[in-house]
Amino acid sequence: MAESGAPVIVPGDPGGPGRTARPGERLGESEARVTAADVRFAEGMIPHHRQALEMAALVPPRSSSQEIRTLAERITAAQRPEIAAMTSWLRSVGRTAPGHDDHTVTQEQMNRLRTARGAAFDRLFLTLMIDHHEAAVEMAGVELKNGTDRVMRATAADVSSGQSIEIARMRELLERI
Repeated sequence: MAESGAPVIVPGDPGGPGRTARPGERLGESEARVTAADVRFAEGMIPHHRQALEMAALVPPRSSSQEIRTLAERITAAQRPEIAAMTSWLRSVGRTAPGHDDHTVTQEQMNRLRTARGAAFDRLFLTLMIDHHEAAVEMAGVELKNGTDRVMRATAADVSSGQSIEIARMRELLERI
């Protein structure tokens, strides 16, 4: 996109005159096309992250572990901005963010998590969040295999890397409880 700084010269046909682009004018086509895989990734990951935020919000009043409270804070700190970025990206391609329809963790499991306390909560939270993160890593893998959009592929790489690390940490915590 041409900005209001230095002029951008747009070449004409071979042998023809060029012209100066207008500020804000879109120039040419993007090298990468947004594909259905890119849109599916963002539309699937947003509600998936929302469910993780819902689970993380249950931690402070229920967990007996400072490590798990810290983990929940990290999950929240990482996934809120990713939701915002994917929502903005979807708007930029003419789509709206989906509602909360991810069911990696079932309603029954969420209800059990809501009623658990102490070490029982900690074990259930870690078990469910490991499964939840594994599903996110799988979704990211599909995007990395089939997607073409640079932003969504970078997001998928971040999700895969970050959540794989968290899975390993959660497994270690689970062994100690």
